[in-house]
Amino acid sequence: MTHLTLQSVTKRFGAAHAVDNVDLTIPEGKLVCFLGPSGCGKTTLLRMIAGLEMPTSGAVMFAGRDITHVSANQRDFGMVFQSLALFPHMTVAENIAYPLKLRKTGKSEQAKRVAELLELIQLPHMAERPVTRLSGGQRQRVAIARAIATSPKLLLLDEPLSALDAKLREAMQIEIRLLQQRLGITTIMVTHDQREAMTMADEIVVMERGRIAQVGKPLDIYRDPVSEFVADFIGLGNILPVTNGESGKVRLPGGQQITVANPERVPEASGDIRLLIRPEDVHLQVGAGQGAGESNSVRGTVRFIRDVGASLEATIDCAGFTLTAATTPREVPGLAPGVVVLAALPAQACKLIAARAPQAAA
Repeated sequence: MTHLTLQSVTKRFGAAHAVDNVDLTIPEGKLVCFLGPSGCGKTTLLRMIAGLEMPTSGAVMFAGRDITHVSANQRDFGMVFQSLALFPHMTVAENIAYPLKLRKTGKSEQAKRVAELLELIQLPHMAERPVTRLSGGQRQRVAIARAIATSPKLLLLDEPLSALDAKLREAMQIEIRLLQQRLGITTIMVTHDQREAMTMADEIVVMERGRIAQVGKPLDIYRDPVSEFVADFIGLGNILPVTNGESGKVRLPGGQQITVANPERVPEASGDIRLLIRPEDVHLQVGAGQGAGESNSVRGTVRFIRDVGASLEATIDCAGFTLTAATTPREVPGLAPGVVVLAALPAQACKLIAARAPQAAA
């Protein structure tokens, strides 16, 4: 079921398009991430959904109702800002109860709801503690509890984890995702962190220069990006310029021809097309003698290895280009800088994608 629909939504600031003609549907009960680099329009789009910005044109529809010009406080949405915006002079319980007070909810009902939320965020013993004495993760939980105190129909999160250290951030990603699934509340989250989006989202909306570049499930976008921009932004990837070869194959920068998973994208003439293969799909074999003539295999020399214990990331110099391969010491024993390797590029993992559009002249 469609919960939220954006119809040709555009936001201009002077001559600049912050959001440019966006059409999007958000399904009920799902967590959707707006993902993209700084300045791509994701926060502006979220603020228009919240009612904090008015679209220059287009419509915001919620549950079949046009709410484009409905004020923020009438939309019944919960929002957590990047700064969290907790009241430092209040206790944990007082912060959570604040939106209930604004609605003139009775004191007994307020106390009951606050107690429920404190249990939900696993902080029942901290009700009377000032928020200034909480850790970053605890403050984050209180901000979410306050946002959902009135049982909003939509929860909006604007980069809520960006101020946390890496370990706490990863723990909070799981906590928020489990909480969202438990409540079943439709949630939209803005982030520039692709790993965060992959961890948390049912669906990712990748944005580029105010427009939607791709929408899909996290693994679908990771495995089948539609463009060089999406492929480069979502995870590590070997992105190589290629030209058309013989019999539907493509020619690598070093001249070798290989088979790809989607030959229908091979251009009729040399054009702007890229080959994507993820590092974990590059299979290495030490010594280039055996199997060196096989299709979809290239010789190379290991230039650098990043060893993080459980895994290895090898940079390999090949004829005319460089590859990155992800493997483990057990899979490829003897891997070291200076070693000659054979890199197999499985056809099913070699995807052709559209080249990145050139930047407009300033």
